[in-house]
Amino acid sequence: MKEHVTTFDEHLDQRYGKIGTEKRTNFEIKAKAFAIGEIIREARKEAKLTQEQLAERTGTKKSFISRIENGHSDIQLSTLYRLFEIGLGKQVNLTIG
Repeated sequence: MKEHVTTFDEHLDQRYGKIGTEKRTNFEIKAKAFAIGEIIREARKEAKLTQEQLAERTGTKKSFISRIENGHSDIQLSTLYRLFEIGLGKQVNLTIG
């Protein structure tokens, strides 16, 4: 019998394990990759650029932009900066909490 879940954190603990477990860490990494992809997609659309145009501006390929936007690619910090600052004209600030 499943225990009653009342918060989102409890749901994550039940489904993916407690913070620090391998399963939970893998979930968190995938969730963050998805979120970054969504942010890039929205910024690209706001700039009225296609994936191909963004790829051309940043020296990448359309398929790479697509994989990032769909959360299927691990992105290096240098690539993230290049996409936003060169490709989209946005400033990136990194905060670690």
